Amino acid sequence: MKKIAALALVAFALAACSSEEKQVKRAQQDILHSEPNLAAAQRNAVVDCSPDNCDVAWALTKRYIEQHSDTHITRADAIAIDTDVPDDSGKVAFSATRAAKSSGGATLSLFAQCRDMYGQDSEKGSDYDECADKILKTQNGYVAFLRAHANGQ
Repeated sequence: MKKIAALALVAFALAACSSEEKQVKRAQQDILHSEPNLAAAQRNAVVDCSPDNCDVAWALTKRYIEQHSDTHITRADAIAIDTDVPDDSGKVAFSATRAAKSSGGATLSLFAQCRDMYGQDSEKGSDYDECADKILKTQNGYVAFLRAHANGQ
């Protein structure tokens, strides 16, 4: 009987630790997957290119979108790249714009959206954390990808 009580106590203690660890992990995710971080990632997904390397950077932008989007590209021209709207929740779609600058070159911007990321009244939807994770990684990695693959970025 003492062994059963001891085992029950150990199991209870382990469950409490596990539950506490899950709460800490969830709190960390809530901080990571937050609207301010998503807004910062959007600001980070903007880069200026010079006339000498804009075409290369734009082609790399298309490749980056192809590698990270859950849907296929439906438009790719000199000013915009768009992917299809996802059919399933939790899937990310991307778009990019190329805005010409009067001084030459352009500003390239990468945008992301995710189906069912938000619920009613802009509350976090059921796929918010999964979507935010994909969006944060992709937008925060965009400029580094361009710099690693295009000269002069």
